Formats: sequence, structure tokens, C-alpha cells
Amino acid sequence: MVAIQLRQLIVYPGQRIQLQEVDWQKFEAILDELGEKRACRIAYSGGVLEIRMPLPEHEKAKGLIGDMVKILLEELDIENECFGSTTFKRQEMAKGIEPDQCFYIENAAVMIGKRRVDLTIDPPPDLAIEVDVTSKTGLDAYQGLGVPELWRFEEGRLRISVLDDGQYRDSNVSPHFPNLAIMDLISEFVDRAQAEGRSRALKAFRQTVRSTPCTSQ
Repeated sequence: MVAIQLRQLIVYPGQRIQLQEVDWQKFEAILDELGEKRACRIAYSGGVLEIRMPLPEHEKAKGLIGDMVKILLEELDIENECFGSTTFKRQEMAKGIEPDQCFYIENAAVMIGKRRVDLTIDPPPDLAIEVDVTSKTGLDAYQGLGVPELWRFEEGRLRISVLDDGQYRDSNVSPHFPNLAIMDLISEFVDRAQAEGRSRALKAFRQTVRSTPCTSQ
């Protein structure tokens, strides 16, 4: 067997590597070695560890979509807690994932003030967001951890997956924002941000949400 250290691996932006036969102890050790202040993201399911290095445009899109969700929650006066790219993991399920963005909505109150998440006692996030491509490893992890709603933004389009009896099914409607055409709105304003700039697009998005009759509280 040839042993290598993580610092010997180079993952270029937009690329990913998979490590097979990684047990939970090795997974935890790798997380410790990678540290918390890093650009890469991980997904772990059933002994398969994936390490992804996002592209710069990925980082811009995830921040933009995250800000749009924050605007939605604010304008609709919905309590929430944003946990960003927190590592979510359960040893007994052999699952681990780091979303691009995530939010506690229904469970916001129980997460106020928490600096760490322990899924043996804490709920999973109510909404998780992935930009570009979520691999099967990632989907398995989200599904296994019981994340109710998953957004995937791929090739300029938003895909909504809702957990139904332990399996994800595609939906045209977001359960958290049922009265809005979320798929169209997100795609439209990501495009506008590229053409007009982030600030102008977000201001226009807020005005659109405010002017939509079904969002008035």
C-alpha cells in the first residue's frame, strides 16, 4: 500500500477527487487536517469521500443565491438562522456534507446561538443550497441526513428537490416559498447580476419580492 498525505494532493478549481474505503476515523482525521478555513468542500457517504474545489464563478453564484434567500426570508418576515457551509455529519449513518449555503427555518428557534451542530441532538438544516453540480455522493449524504429541501443551481437553472418518504423528488415549487415562482426568479436574477452587477440585481430582486401580491404579510 502506498500512503500519501493530503498536502500532496492538488485539486484544481472546478475539479474534484474521490477517495475510496475511507472509514469514519479516517474521515474525521481528514477533516481535522483540512481545517475549517479552506476553499474546498467535502461530501462523504458510505466510505466514499469527495473533495471538491469550486470555481470563482461558483463562489459568486452561491453568495448571490444565498443573499436572495436572505432577502426572501426578511421580506416575508420569516425567522431563520443561516449556517453557511457548516459541516453536517452523522457517524451512525456514515454521512457527511458541507452545503454551499444552508438555512434553518422551521427549526430556527432551536439553533439560535449555536456555534456547533451535533446532528445526534440537532435537526438538519431545513434548506440546503448547492451551486454547479452535486455529485451522487453529495445527494446520498443530504438524503441520509434528512435535509427536507435541497436546491441545486446548475447551468443557469435552479432545481428543487424535496424529501418525500426518505427519497428526493423534483418539485416545481419550493415548500418554503410556495407562492413564488422561485425557479424562474433565481435564474432571472443570477443572469441580471452578470449583466447589471450584483448590487443592482439584488435591489431589483427585493423590489420584485415586495411588489408580488402573494408575498404581502
